[in-house]
Amino acid sequence: MKPVPLPTARITPFDPPAELAEYREQTPIRPMVYPDGHVGWLVTSHALARRLLSDQRFSARSEFKRAPVARPSADPFFGAPALPGWLVDMDAPEHTRLRLQLAGKFTAKRMRDLRPLLERIVDDQLTAMEKHGPPADLVSLFALPVPSLAICELLGVPYRDRAEFQRNSATLFSLEASAQDASRAMDELYGLLRRLVVGRDTDTGGLLSMLAAEGSLGTEEIAGIGVLLLTAGHESTAGSLGLSVFTLLSHPEHLARLQAEPTLVDNAVEELLRYLTIFHFGVPRTPLEDVEVEGHLLRAGESITISLPAVNRDRSWFAEPDRLDFDRRTAGHMAFGYGIHQCLGQNLVRMEMRVALPAIFRRFPRLALAVVPDEVPLKTNVSVYGVHELPVTW
Repeated sequence: MKPVPLPTARITPFDPPAELAEYREQTPIRPMVYPDGHVGWLVTSHALARRLLSDQRFSARSEFKRAPVARPSADPFFGAPALPGWLVDMDAPEHTRLRLQLAGKFTAKRMRDLRPLLERIVDDQLTAMEKHGPPADLVSLFALPVPSLAICELLGVPYRDRAEFQRNSATLFSLEASAQDASRAMDELYGLLRRLVVGRDTDTGGLLSMLAAEGSLGTEEIAGIGVLLLTAGHESTAGSLGLSVFTLLSHPEHLARLQAEPTLVDNAVEELLRYLTIFHFGVPRTPLEDVEVEGHLLRAGESITISLPAVNRDRSWFAEPDRLDFDRRTAGHMAFGYGIHQCLGQNLVRMEMRVALPAIFRRFPRLALAVVPDEVPLKTNVSVYGVHELPVTW
């Protein structure tokens, strides 16, 4: 079977590349060629993704990772040991040690306790957007500041530093930034978080202060955890919020139903997460030993890309997966990955979206796109999918 590159070209803003469905129907795993010429594997089925992401023979260590698309900004970090605290690039026992320090701090109950804070943040940003007046960019005025404020409050990072961390995280997630720019951005982010931990600017009950007080982790590890949560914590929700509003405005019957049935919001959020799957280039893994999978021999060191958008459109798990359906049984979607590396902040993302989406349309019930849909700039050049801007009016 001839190796294929990872498909990235979309026909519509809300659907993954059509080739992914074709590949999944033909074979759930096929040879894939990486930008550096390496031949590894592409996984597109739900069942196989669950199997591999829960198999400890498949490593998440950064030493073995390759970017599935050309991404110079990953070069300083892939092929090298994980940075301190960067648990997404680690296996057990280091990953386990760090994850245990954090797991109890991101439970669904703790995120529910944050709801009054999130409601205040959302209300304040909607008021600012209202004062700005139409037309307005929903991303810069709402979808980006809401999760940025929330993660700053959670970590204990002063919001005055938002311009610095937003700029640097955008560099790290960009497909176009150079390796030098990415290294500089990471150094600046570690410097910012290190100063906060050492200077105890975070002595406000925030997570960084809590970790420092517990004394189990060193300054560099706490700084690294802070960088990871700060960057992923606002990029993922900002992408999900902006793209979800674009989706609802493009599916007026779904929007009308969500406005008429407020109790539908929890399942609607889960369905939007599945349907849109913003981690659109997938999850990398590497076998530590030779493993036979579906009749293929995956040799130790061969890169694997598990396509989350393909997995979340697998008809063997979801009926009519290409249809947006707020009544769908969404259990088992992998918008946040699967297994021991499943996204630590997923409950925060959920709560932010559950609060923010209904609030937008309560405040602006006649919200509409201020441009034709084809003019909305999509984040195809970023590792977290979404919209760069969403011009709206009301």
